[in-house]
Amino acid sequence: MTPETRRAFAPLAWSNLAAQSAEQICLAAVPIVAVLSLQAGPGTVGALASAQTLPFLLLSIPLGLLADRWPRRRLMLAAEALRVLTLLALWLLVVADRVTLPALAVLGFIGALGTVGFSVAAPALLPDLVPRQHLAPANGRIELARSLAYAGGPALAGALVAWAGAGSAFAAAAALSAAAVALLARLREPTRVPGPRRHPLADIRQGAGFVWQHALLKPILLTAVAWNLAWCVLQAAYVPYAMSRLGLSAAGVGLTLAGYGAGMVLGALAAPRLIPALRYGHAVLLGPLVSVLAAFVMAASTRWPLPALAGLSFFLFGAGPIIWTISSTTLRQHVTPAGLLGRVGAIFLTVNAGARPVGSLIGAWIGAAYGAPACLWLAAAGFVLQAGVIAASPVRVLRRLPTAGNSASRFV
Repeated sequence: MTPETRRAFAPLAWSNLAAQSAEQICLAAVPIVAVLSLQAGPGTVGALASAQTLPFLLLSIPLGLLADRWPRRRLMLAAEALRVLTLLALWLLVVADRVTLPALAVLGFIGALGTVGFSVAAPALLPDLVPRQHLAPANGRIELARSLAYAGGPALAGALVAWAGAGSAFAAAAALSAAAVALLARLREPTRVPGPRRHPLADIRQGAGFVWQHALLKPILLTAVAWNLAWCVLQAAYVPYAMSRLGLSAAGVGLTLAGYGAGMVLGALAAPRLIPALRYGHAVLLGPLVSVLAAFVMAASTRWPLPALAGLSFFLFGAGPIIWTISSTTLRQHVTPAGLLGRVGAIFLTVNAGARPVGSLIGAWIGAAYGAPACLWLAAAGFVLQAGVIAASPVRVLRRLPTAGNSASRFV
């Protein structure tokens, strides 16, 4: 990147790191506070987790529509400022010993709007800040920040609660979120010519139609849906499987799961060198293929119950799919007209968010009826399916990144 590009991109990159870290600390702190202060059980903790993730399903598309109508910087600032307020409210409730489960659920739901707003606006804004030839490394840096936050945020939240009390975790998250707001205030967004104003439903149909009729985006979406279904089937079964069949303690389960974060970090660091070294279609295909390998490594533990296999599987699940995220997001940014980027990104978020609870329910049903090992093999079949979808698509044969062509023009 040129010095000018770095200066334009830096506020977005650093605000992303601060916002992602705030999110992960809050996601980890809420259930800890619920258990310690309110003696919440697994069902209640699961309900709180649902409240914190439900905005992805319900609000991604409305916020994506706003990202295409408003300045994207304004949307990110408003969403992140709202998260600061909810984190401060959580801190005050904990300090005043007035925490309730409804308050945790409602504030967690509202705070998640910051994540959704950032998630739809940042990828849409990035092509305005970074030349197209630098989109892949820029996406890599954004995903590296997410990986670092995913790997370190929960551990930091637990340490803060243990050392300084529950309120300190929310105070730290609020400070990070406020830092993200300050950084976003320094960001300079190029002026966009507003598109024609239509009824909101017409705009949403326009974005959905573009994705569904695009020869490259449709298989990417279907692959992501299959991946999320399979991943949630596996996750639903893993903890009881690891403790009963692999003989792991709670600490051992945590150690194997930590391999996922380590893989994400390594994959994000390797992506800027790895993706340019491959044909672009092969770079996109790499993540789904590594997921298949990871799934069969996990399934092999049903024959050889070694904790190391589970740890290796999670490491591969972290490293491979982060390459997919960077390469497929960059491809999406290249082929989508600027006026549709917010809605297209929101459709991906919404569909993936909807696939996750379905996968969890499938995993719960199969696990109850046939046992955890059956879930692992079913998940492996799902990962084979997602790799098959993308391997059979035109994405696989791409030599280089395309641009938005005539097939997209009628959607603008």
